[in-house]
Amino acid sequence: MRVVILGSGRGSNAEAILLAKQAGGLGRAEVVQIFSDKPDAGILTLGPRFGVPAAFLDAAPYKTKLDGAGEQHYIAAITACRPDLIVLAGFMRVIKPGFLTAFAGKIINLHPSLLPSFPGLDGIGQAWRRGVKIAGCTVHEVTLEVDGGPIIDQAAVRIDESDTLETFSGKIHAAEHVLLPAVIARLSQKQP
Repeated sequence: MRVVILGSGRGSNAEAILLAKQAGGLGRAEVVQIFSDKPDAGILTLGPRFGVPAAFLDAAPYKTKLDGAGEQHYIAAITACRPDLIVLAGFMRVIKPGFLTAFAGKIINLHPSLLPSFPGLDGIGQAWRRGVKIAGCTVHEVTLEVDGGPIIDQAAVRIDESDTLETFSGKIHAAEHVLLPAVIARLSQKQP
């Protein structure tokens, strides 16, 4: 299963995927490309470390969504990779219909909350401010509704009295680093 990872930040979830692959825990999945919409994103440094092509891909003209010329640029570059799966791992843009149509049924996203609770930006902060006692992360299929696609799997995290926002965030990220590679491994076993 050919996997393309899209990310906008430091790339800790992409790193977890690549480490799982090194350890033999990614099933039949192979990461073939990493793209970032930020030229200085940490995720791009993972390419040389793990022997995977990694490149900045301009998403202009918009800053918060993948649309217009940027969307077409992404569709062309990703199509050339012949992906079986596209993983949004901290990709901070809203996906639009053209991209969804081009890669129908092939796009998953990792979100730092137990959806349908706390969709959108800052899922961790939303949960923290609400005072929930159980939070977590979700891997879901991507649809036009932001963080509203069918849920593939979730991992729960308990918020302890001693937690700070920082320690709680660390728990969520640790759960993400286990959940996302496990989902990709399972999906790879379903590939013909």
